[in-house]
Amino acid sequence: MELYSTIEESARLLDVPCSRDTVWPILSTYEEAFTHPAAVVAFRVATALRHAGELDCRFRTHPDVRDPYALALSKGLTPATDHPVGTLLSDIHDRCFVESHGIDFGVVGGFKKIYGAFTPDDLQEVSKLAAIPAMPRSLAENAEFFVRHGLDDRVGVLGIDYPNRTVNVYFNDVPAESFEPTSIHSTLAELGMAEPTEQMLKLGGKAFGLYVTLGWDSPKIERICYAAATTDLTKLPVPVEPAIEKFVQSVPYGGDDRKFVYGVALTPHGEYYKLESHYKWKPGAVNFI
Repeated sequence: MELYSTIEESARLLDVPCSRDTVWPILSTYEEAFTHPAAVVAFRVATALRHAGELDCRFRTHPDVRDPYALALSKGLTPATDHPVGTLLSDIHDRCFVESHGIDFGVVGGFKKIYGAFTPDDLQEVSKLAAIPAMPRSLAENAEFFVRHGLDDRVGVLGIDYPNRTVNVYFNDVPAESFEPTSIHSTLAELGMAEPTEQMLKLGGKAFGLYVTLGWDSPKIERICYAAATTDLTKLPVPVEPAIEKFVQSVPYGGDDRKFVYGVALTPHGEYYKLESHYKWKPGAVNFI
């Protein structure tokens, strides 16, 4: 498969170990995704210590794959679990129409996440999602926060992280004032996140969306991320991190224009950056990181 060769070469250029035994089973399980006319494939790196030495790959599954988690289980890509994370996707399907799915895996860490995207004209309400039995209670615990910031009816994507047992909640059509420096400062203070740097505020001002990370073990929002999209990294208001610049130089892309999504994630302990570079891209595909 051409994509495996691309991943292997990209990993080599980034000094990331690439094992065929880790990557090939994932690519072969979802092989139809890469031959589909609407295929979307992206590579991603992050500057956080826990992401060091890893190259992530994300792709959209073939539309006919309505339960990618069951497929992952059947192929041994991820272990079965009694934790609610194992039933969350099916619970979401029982209550919401999921337009498409995405898969996220690491060249080193293997299968990681499944994304469920809703249609742009059917964004979901936090209250509806919070009522899903397997959903982390932390979503309901923070309902008032989402209402105050005009996000309570704008959920566009849910990302389920199986190894880390967390859920990313992505918001579409975020109010413009959410990206103003004063709003970012107050939001981060309210959530108990680290004080933002000037670089973070500049990038946040160009953001198109944001997401939060929630878990089952704490009522608090664990992380918040602001993301900006561009076809030219030099047009961003911040310099690119050295590790990310190396990534940009090492991974290939298809098409005339290169598509990037650059994000800054904040936790109570600080901030880190991540960049997604699209190998295959289609107009209208969901932007998120």
